[in-house]
Amino acid sequence: MGKTLSEVMTEASQILGEAGIENPRRDARILIGQVFDGDQDIVIRDPDKQLTASERDTFMALLDRRRRREPVSHILGRREFWSRDFIVTSDVLDPRPDSETLIEAVLKKTEDRQRNYRLLDLGTGSGCLLLTLLSELPCSTGLGVDFSDAALDIANKNTSALDLQARADFLKSDWFSEVEGVFDIILSNPPYIETEVTRTLEPEVTQYEPITALDGGEDGLDCYRHLISRLPTYLKEDGLVIFEVGMGQAETVANYLSDMNFIQVEIHNDLASIGRCVSGRLKK
Repeated sequence: MGKTLSEVMTEASQILGEAGIENPRRDARILIGQVFDGDQDIVIRDPDKQLTASERDTFMALLDRRRRREPVSHILGRREFWSRDFIVTSDVLDPRPDSETLIEAVLKKTEDRQRNYRLLDLGTGSGCLLLTLLSELPCSTGLGVDFSDAALDIANKNTSALDLQARADFLKSDWFSEVEGVFDIILSNPPYIETEVTRTLEPEVTQYEPITALDGGEDGLDCYRHLISRLPTYLKEDGLVIFEVGMGQAETVANYLSDMNFIQVEIHNDLASIGRCVSGRLKK
């Protein structure tokens, strides 16, 4: 006789817990949902359901991937961000809830959402920031740049999934190196983790996400210094720039912008009241 859902879930939670997973029951429930076409509630609705051999084998294969610390999002092939699903792989950073602070800040700063803004997303990765903003700003267009061909492939797939091909373009570029023109809004979530700290991150990050998208140099601020010094060439007068920053970096990045004569420099807090984004406007 096969095991019941309840028994399998108990076993799975124990396996994941022993592997150091922070929320083993939650992750096990998400994975069992994959066996039943996304129906996670079957665990509550029918706990005595006996799994077939095929169902159990499928679940145990997914469970083994998570036991080896592969992120749930990579196992599923998607991650939700701003109520939309984005394709993710080990070639891009997972969209994180903290980054929604950047979306909120940009929308707060764009009083007329029907205006035709031109956006530039530096280090676009999955494209989640640019594509989310274009979805919320229906008359705007944007360019996402990344140095990784694999990341650009994911960004293009997400663009097609969201039917934004007419308004979003992507370009292989080392930051500004191949970019031409000027923009109303420039945004970026650059690498900002100190080199030494990157070696201490969870296995989900160190083993399954691109280190080049994480390592911000010795003090974590290399990319900000590089980008901010070049912003005046690519940003329209009174144009908006906004960066995501790491914990404790907001004041320093705000000072970098002020030193380059940016005005209306503002720090935006996330839900934990941590300075998560820094914005400013260019005064030429």
